[in-house]
Amino acid sequence: MAAYGLQTQIWNNNLRSGLLLAGFPLLLTGLIFGLTVLFQAMTSQNGNVQSSLIAAGTALPSILPLALMGAGGWFGIAFFAHQAMIDLSTGAKKVNRTDNPELYNLLENLCIARGMSMPDLRIIDTPVRNAYASGIREKSMSVTLTSGLIAALNTAELEAVIAHELTHIRNRDVRLLVITIVFVGIFSFVGEIVFRGMFRVNLPRTNAYRRSGGGNSGALVLIAFLIVGVTWFLAVLVRFAISRKREFLADAGSVELTRNPDAMISALQKISGHSDLSAPPDVQQMCIENAASGGIGGLFATHPPMEKRIAALVMMGGKIVANPSGKKSGPWG
Repeated sequence: MAAYGLQTQIWNNNLRSGLLLAGFPLLLTGLIFGLTVLFQAMTSQNGNVQSSLIAAGTALPSILPLALMGAGGWFGIAFFAHQAMIDLSTGAKKVNRTDNPELYNLLENLCIARGMSMPDLRIIDTPVRNAYASGIREKSMSVTLTSGLIAALNTAELEAVIAHELTHIRNRDVRLLVITIVFVGIFSFVGEIVFRGMFRVNLPRTNAYRRSGGGNSGALVLIAFLIVGVTWFLAVLVRFAISRKREFLADAGSVELTRNPDAMISALQKISGHSDLSAPPDVQQMCIENAASGGIGGLFATHPPMEKRIAALVMMGGKIVANPSGKKSGPWG
């Protein structure tokens, strides 16, 4: 893939991702409206569906600013503390040049070749083979590798994986993904609370309730659950779609930087089937492979199938190694 073609795809992907993120305020509005309808169902004495929906719509303008402020506070906390939370959930430890000079120099040389700032280097002590980049601000970016990955890959393959993660940083994939995860977390948190209480709803059993027909309040509850469920589902789909499209570009960016598609292919082959990192789903989504994702027809997959990624690299001039060996060719052997 030519550099211009790659850059054009990056621009197009960033545009699509920006449009998807622009829809989050609309989804938040829908979520707040659904919760307001639920509140009306729990407190309304007449149980009339139409009047309750109108009352919920009337109350929305006064409630939405508070919800936006709450979402802003949520994002503010995540903005400054997300790396600490990721490290706590994975056990990642920051390393410097004296801790692992060969690996540190490899990362530094790639950053110099790319003309970008040096991110922090972190290592997770686990036999699992995986890697991810994280961060929001340019000065707080980080590349994390597992010890299992470092042990299994040779120098050229490690270089390809690091170049893959640096491409995520350069393309602003990492920043976009972290921000998206933070906002989707709002919908996941609220949705979980609502649906856990779905079967514990106690509708008012007053005489007025019986005269007006309890079914009306029940219908309001179902409408509220439906609205909340749809906003949560759409928000999650946005997150998955953003992640899937960008793995191909990161693979291609690695080849563009290293000029070695064979190394990226053999690295992916060695990673495949050995990447099940013990971490929250949001962190797994950031990894070079997420073996835990899937779902109906791949609808909830956060990454494209490894076979398709390798096939795309073959189209860039790479060759598939039938049985990639674990023999080392660098200072990690």
